[in-house]
Amino acid sequence: MSLLHNSCSMSPVTHFFAGWLVASATTVPLTRREKILVVAAAIAPDLDGLGLIPELLTRNSAHPLLWFSLYHHSLHTLAFALVCALAAFFIDRAAARRNHPTSTRPWLTAGLVFISFHLHLLCDLLGARGPEGYQWPIPYLKPFSNSMELTWHGQWALNGWQNFAFTALLLFTTFCLAWRNGSSPIELFSPPANQAFIHTLRQRFLPRRASERQ
Repeated sequence: MSLLHNSCSMSPVTHFFAGWLVASATTVPLTRREKILVVAAAIAPDLDGLGLIPELLTRNSAHPLLWFSLYHHSLHTLAFALVCALAAFFIDRAAARRNHPTSTRPWLTAGLVFISFHLHLLCDLLGARGPEGYQWPIPYLKPFSNSMELTWHGQWALNGWQNFAFTALLLFTTFCLAWRNGSSPIELFSPPANQAFIHTLRQRFLPRRASERQ
């Protein structure tokens, strides 16, 4: 099975914004560290896609490394979701203990990481069909069982309009939440840049909204 004949997952950009919306959906404001953990979980399943690099580099050799073709979606599993949630729990607990020894927030962070991870799986299930109609099955119970491989017969094409519309909806929602809450994905990389972006965004749209009320 060659990667040249099959699909990749939904765009990492789409997964990134989906994870950001999970981090923004809670009524309890998350710290920057917690948001990073939640967003990272939305991208983490595609770590198995890094096998694409050695496969492309060796595809014309006598012994090509088919790490992408053979192992893509190998981390799209319940087991890896639990590993990510557990790692987020201990990372957040270690940080929380320095300020609030009895904090229960690590449980919240772990739960959101678990949800964010599964949102990635749902996105792939909905819209990752390749140009030849191939679907990457999601081996949800591996490595413990091969009894459940998730697919959906109505899966959107990777370059289908549904995926573009879904990504556009995520972007629009992200801008709306940024305007309302004062927090955007830029915060994950630079809080000052986030503040500058929010200021520009509100300066651009707040006067218009105010004038519409009059």
